[in-house]
Amino acid sequence: MPKQIRDLSISDASVMLEVSIDTIRRWEKKGLIKISRSSLGHRVFSEQDIQLLKEKISGKSSFNYKVLKSEEKSKYNVLELFAGAGGLALGLENAGLGCIKLIELDKIACQTLKVNRPHWNVQCEDVGKVDFRSIKADIVAGGFPCQAFSYAGKKLGFEDVRGTLFYEYARAIKEIKPKMILGENVRGLEKHDQGRTLQTMLKVLDELGYHVSYKILRAQYFDVAQKRERLVMIGIRKDLHGKVAFPNEKNYTVSVREALKDVPKSEGQKYTPIKYDIMELVPEGGYWRSLPLDIQKKYMGASFYLGGGKTGMARRLSWDEPSLTLTCNPAQKQTERCHPSDTRPLTVREYARIQSFPDDWLFSGSVAAQYKQIGNAVPVNLAYHIGKALIATLQNKLSNQDFTIVDFNHKHE
Repeated sequence: MPKQIRDLSISDASVMLEVSIDTIRRWEKKGLIKISRSSLGHRVFSEQDIQLLKEKISGKSSFNYKVLKSEEKSKYNVLELFAGAGGLALGLENAGLGCIKLIELDKIACQTLKVNRPHWNVQCEDVGKVDFRSIKADIVAGGFPCQAFSYAGKKLGFEDVRGTLFYEYARAIKEIKPKMILGENVRGLEKHDQGRTLQTMLKVLDELGYHVSYKILRAQYFDVAQKRERLVMIGIRKDLHGKVAFPNEKNYTVSVREALKDVPKSEGQKYTPIKYDIMELVPEGGYWRSLPLDIQKKYMGASFYLGGGKTGMARRLSWDEPSLTLTCNPAQKQTERCHPSDTRPLTVREYARIQSFPDDWLFSGSVAAQYKQIGNAVPVNLAYHIGKALIATLQNKLSNQDFTIVDFNHKHE
């Protein structure tokens, strides 16, 4: 009989880890430790999770960061819109899904796709000009930009979203009629326009004949060395079995140290002499508040007197934590991503590692264009876990602890 996993209070976890309760609260805030809350609102931890964390911080275990890849190939294929530099497509391929076509408007991103996967069918074109009626795909996927809709006098149906890129995503679904659909976006879509934008999207997809649910997935719990949250929608055609799987979060995180081990040397941005002198004063894990007060005021300017933590400014990453969310520019003042120990922005290959791209995945264009492609990408390992959930759904093999099941034949969770 398997050993039952106990729940631990924050005091129990403190004793087991030999750290203070304040430290555990700080780790929780940083996303290094997961909690569930009891009915009374008390912090409750899994004994198994605490044991894994104890082994990790003691140096007795490593999660051996790697780009995940399944040896098993499924019979299912994907058409992807707004493909970018290929993070989602590569992760889905690594999970065992075939790539039938990729559509992307940006010429530099298209070149990246073609250089790395010459056998992929990459169509570099405005998605609004693509005729999908002759395409057969099991899955239609896309990270469509979040756009505001006009609600005045609208019924919020398919025709009402015309003119948005979501309309093109929905049109592809209408014309192809795939078995499943996958959409991903920033977490903010959930609250965009008081939630009405997302509800419009879900209603349109329902009208097109799909059961759809969504979850916020946190990349740091999916073998990605980065605190990055994405809203993921998964749907299944209503004439099929009526259940979809979402991947469950793992009980560990991957640190910057693990991700950047033996990273290849590459190009990267450089600080100006003035910026270098400022960032040299910031300790590992620190940010602008770590600077002397007079330098804080000079560096921050008017922002110094505004509210909010502004914790991305003059920010140096920590070796033993996942990175903050990568942006399109590692030296952008509002979202600084300084190397944990060297006083410089992260390089292109360091950026790619933190997004879980393999070292042999090449990015076309200038250094600035490469950063932009990587920063905009879906983390490859996150896409891998999503891909495994899609395959399990299509195979109707859902009795697996790696997945959370949404059953549309019953009340939604």
